[in-house]
Amino acid sequence: MRLGDRRVEHELPGRQGRHIVAYLVVNRARTVTRDELLDALWWRDAPEGASGTLSTLLSRARRVLGEERLRGKSELRLVLAADAWIDLEVAERAVHVAESAVAQGDFRRAWAPARTALNAAKRGFLPGHDAPWIAERRDHVANIHVRALEAIAQAGLGLRGTELASVERAARALIVAAPFRETGYLYLMQYFAARGDAAEALQVYERLRRLLSEELGTAPSPALQELHRSLLGSGAV
Repeated sequence: MRLGDRRVEHELPGRQGRHIVAYLVVNRARTVTRDELLDALWWRDAPEGASGTLSTLLSRARRVLGEERLRGKSELRLVLAADAWIDLEVAERAVHVAESAVAQGDFRRAWAPARTALNAAKRGFLPGHDAPWIAERRDHVANIHVRALEAIAQAGLGLRGTELASVERAARALIVAAPFRETGYLYLMQYFAARGDAAEALQVYERLRRLLSEELGTAPSPALQELHRSLLGSGAV
């Protein structure tokens, strides 16, 4: 976390202090009660004196952030500048813009926001920390990461030319991030087909077919089966 030109996460009161500030950041559009913060910090069983510990943590966090940013006592709210950069918020906005541009076929306009969303989301959310609300946010960020990769692959396929290489990278990253999600295999097949390499595309399909059959007892979607038939018939998309 940076305030102005100064990083302050190491000044916060330990792991719990960072949890508090992170919780307030992701909920900065509303007020947060002390009970919420108690549940966020001690989701199993709050120890005796938890309320007093929370008061101490908030006091120390307020000294780091400033009274003007961390406001309230029983109900708290983090107030940041209008131009504050929050990775999660940036990723959410950017992936929405990218997906909208892709849907409209404006692949060049989709390119930059898709990359922005990817770069913001790939950092994850509070790595090394654990709590139910953190796991939920982490899943949300992981979903944005996947959607950004999909937008990059779609934009690259639409733009072709020198951007085709990004399709392969995005597709392979998608397969790693979401191995049972078909889009990674679809875009990788389309990438090889665009290069005129039907044999490689067919190998990708076979890899997916075996995975789905062995792990889930299902088959690829009709769209992928149609692409497979097209490749078998003509050697190109």
